[in-house]
Amino acid sequence: MSSVEVSAIRARAESPTSGLWLQGLVAAAFWLASALLIVYLPNATRTWPMTQGLANVCLAVTGLIVLAVIVARWSQRLSARTRHLGPWLIALPVVLSLWELLTAKLAWLPVPFFAPPQALLDVYVEDWPRLADSLFHSAILLGSGVALGAITGFIAGVAIGWSRSIGYWLHPVLRILGPVPSTALLPLCFFLFPSSWSASVFLIALATWFPVTVLTWSGVSSVDKAYYDVARTLGASQRFLIFKVAIPAALPHVFVGLFMGLGASFSTLVVAEMMGVKSGIGWYLQWAQGWAAYANMYAALLIMALACSGLISALFLVRDRLLAWQQGAMKW
Repeated sequence: MSSVEVSAIRARAESPTSGLWLQGLVAAAFWLASALLIVYLPNATRTWPMTQGLANVCLAVTGLIVLAVIVARWSQRLSARTRHLGPWLIALPVVLSLWELLTAKLAWLPVPFFAPPQALLDVYVEDWPRLADSLFHSAILLGSGVALGAITGFIAGVAIGWSRSIGYWLHPVLRILGPVPSTALLPLCFFLFPSSWSASVFLIALATWFPVTVLTWSGVSSVDKAYYDVARTLGASQRFLIFKVAIPAALPHVFVGLFMGLGASFSTLVVAEMMGVKSGIGWYLQWAQGWAAYANMYAALLIMALACSGLISALFLVRDRLLAWQQGAMKW
């Protein structure tokens, strides 16, 4: 075999397409093995509903992976995306198989405290109206609280960072209220506010307000003074300095505060909804715990985690669009 043929064979073996094919075949094989394990390995204690449905989901994922690998040959974007998700596509069926083995097949994790994956799928199929209604009410409550906290926190942060006199009065309030967990004020809020909904909105807003205020204040305070000097030299007014210099330069810090506030608001949401509301993810979790329906509880927690992840991803998209002029400067 000539050196040219050896080089050609080596180039084909090291090409991105061949690596993608190998990665895709391994991922598809793991999902297929997970489906076979779910169907053919007998359960330890009882027959769980939606066992065949879970296996069908694994088979569908197997087909989608094979289809994505085939189509990726003609789509560079899909090829890069599939290659990026490849390790996760291999790890997920491994975790799913271990979960299935420890619960349904071997019963090493006791029921009802640990539910197999098909039990969660059964909850989504059978109890989706209640889950959807809870998610809808939680979204309204969370959106109202986060919007109120973000707006007031942004205004307070700009005011503290720009004006020393305003900072003189607001800074002590920030130091006192900031370290106090929002949920610790739960009894007081339910006494002061006319309804549980308004009290919950206030608690979520308070959880969002503190990080947004602190990070906005830090961003405005850290703006290079040379920017202000140049703007004043060109005849900029006080309004121009605030809205065209200080706020745009502080926006990266503001988004960091929004990310932190969004995480804190989710934990506050669950606690607030456990007190006096008739629908919501927190209410659903309390209801599931009261009836020892742990599969429903885990299903609601998974939805909550996916919702939080989706909101953070959406916030990243908004940040990238608004701060396109700072592309390459941001490292987070």
